Amino acid sequence: MKAPIAPKKPQLLEIHGHQRIDEYYWMNDRENPEVITYLEAENAYLKEVMKPTEEFQKALFNEMKARIKEDDQSVPYFKSGYHWYVRYETGGEYPIYCRKKGSLEAPEEIILNVNELAEGKSYYQVGGSATSPDQKILAFAADEVGRRIYTIHFKNLETGEIYSESIPEVTGNLVWAADNQTVFYSKQDPETLRSHRIYKHQLGTNPSVDQLIFEEKDEEFSCQVHKSKSEEFLFIHSESTISSEMRYLKSDQPNGKFQILQQRIPHLEYAADHYGDHFWIRTNDQAQNFKLVKTPVSSPQKENWTDVIPHRPEVLLEDFDLFSRYLVTQERSNGLTQIQIKPWEGEGHSLKFDDETYTAWISTNPEFDTDVLRFGYNSLVTPSSVFDYQMISKEKTLLKQQEVVGGHDPSAYHSERIWAKASDGSLVPISLVYKKSLFSKTGESPLLLYSYGSYGYSMDAYFSSNRLSLLDRGFVFAIAHIRGGEDLGRHWYEQGKMLNKRNTFTDFISCAEHLISENYTSPAHLYAMGGSAGGLLVGAVINMRPDLFHGAIANVPFVDVVTTMLDESIPLTTGEFQEWGNPKEKEYYDYMLSYSPYDNVEAKEYPNLLVTSGLHDSQVQYWEPTKWVAKLRELKTNQNLLLLDTNMEAGHGGASGRFNALKELALEYAFLLMLEGRIDSGV
Repeated sequence: MKAPIAPKKPQLLEIHGHQRIDEYYWMNDRENPEVITYLEAENAYLKEVMKPTEEFQKALFNEMKARIKEDDQSVPYFKSGYHWYVRYETGGEYPIYCRKKGSLEAPEEIILNVNELAEGKSYYQVGGSATSPDQKILAFAADEVGRRIYTIHFKNLETGEIYSESIPEVTGNLVWAADNQTVFYSKQDPETLRSHRIYKHQLGTNPSVDQLIFEEKDEEFSCQVHKSKSEEFLFIHSESTISSEMRYLKSDQPNGKFQILQQRIPHLEYAADHYGDHFWIRTNDQAQNFKLVKTPVSSPQKENWTDVIPHRPEVLLEDFDLFSRYLVTQERSNGLTQIQIKPWEGEGHSLKFDDETYTAWISTNPEFDTDVLRFGYNSLVTPSSVFDYQMISKEKTLLKQQEVVGGHDPSAYHSERIWAKASDGSLVPISLVYKKSLFSKTGESPLLLYSYGSYGYSMDAYFSSNRLSLLDRGFVFAIAHIRGGEDLGRHWYEQGKMLNKRNTFTDFISCAEHLISENYTSPAHLYAMGGSAGGLLVGAVINMRPDLFHGAIANVPFVDVVTTMLDESIPLTTGEFQEWGNPKEKEYYDYMLSYSPYDNVEAKEYPNLLVTSGLHDSQVQYWEPTKWVAKLRELKTNQNLLLLDTNMEAGHGGASGRFNALKELALEYAFLLMLEGRIDSGV
């Protein structure tokens, strides 16, 4: 079967006196039958090429599924008189949300069985959900397409009835006021999907008469509504990439008027919570790595902010949680997370972690008056774990560790952190893991190098039972903590955005070169992987250094950077000018054009490539990966594989359900193992 060849229909694009010819611009129309026909042809070609691996894909799927404890349950947490938890049943794709009143020995109450709601649907995802303060009504948001456009439904928890009353075409973000009758929610622009309006809904009324409470008119900002930990305040949080503005209202006064906490100022970011007579605020006010301040509820403006934890240039303040006797912070130093316990009076201390590279986080702690902190932990070799930590005695209690059915021996694997020197001399950390018995530093091991590198999202070392299917077949898995993420602090992010974006790509290349020079792998066995903005990374890197990689996987990749950022009708564009720049300004246009993967495809040899996409993707429109593949197929000069897998029924996150998504992962793993000639190898 021959690869599909997309028709070329030249479209002239011109700005700043510069002309581009886009021969696949016509694909920007999901209603065009010719587009659907082409996507289906690509899917058929993928199926034909991967046909020899079909049984192996099934084996991989079953292998990964078999490691998952099917009748699993989360650790309950106590709030509002109930113990809350989520569980799964054997064979069930979707979660079941439950609670028990007063004690864990009380009868179970199922508040939402998503398996029943999803029955007969190809896609179903529950977004935000919240119970009314009197615990009688559940509001939940559901998406049945995958485009992250939700409908809010209401369920009577006393009778089990789901009301006919519903609020369509919303973001899924919602919160109850204290009166048990009022729900505030956010709504998106129907074209750009920017969350830009907050509405108020009275239970029992027609949503068509819902009151508009707030509209965010600045197209670089989006907004959402949430509640303080104390539940005494509702917050409307408007934010852009570089600025924030919050409004607050007493939750028992839903008909009152929201007040501005601090007016927006360019480059001032802040987020507030409430305790006692103060708002507690994490902010970058004269603090690149953020600091913690407090301010009186009665006069919260910036001139009244008082430092609680001053700025520290070497420590990034990521998060905080408030207790009646403690302040707990989540911080990042030298690329690793620390959790600090600070009594309001006396000396503080930090939690100790043993792994060389790991992830730790403050978990769900809804109560103020407690000496127990719940936190989460995992590493590349340690399954995800939930602990209760006694902040006085410093005793840790393991409540639950992710069970790997069939067993998992952490000692059989080795994780480490190494450092690569970037082109400008900066040191870039790499976290990696491999199975000891299958690895030797000869350069012959296959290695999958993964990264993201945008929006300040840190790529922490995390455990994956699915990944064992690669490690147990001899793969090394590595994460490159490149600039554009916030792994080494706020400066690490700022050095990988806007006119510094190319650092993201050169850092990844430096990591690949270092892994090769240290004999962890070689170009014949090295693979790159990234999704969304990480797909941009993959696309840019294989344009710049295709010789370094034998193959690459780009999931829902953002690859048509210039055209997308010039189209303000597309979701995410205007809100991201402070991430990528605005190409309507020539300086940014020229810079984007220098790295945009689609615009820099050339007639040369490219690595084997698998690209995934979703027809209903709201984040990266399906036509970006589709056009990219068409252009690569036209211009590449070798016979390496080039495959496009478009999910015709899902969006940015792929298939819904905990097992359906494994089929997509099985395809990706089969692609890598096929290239290594290992599709018949066992553990």
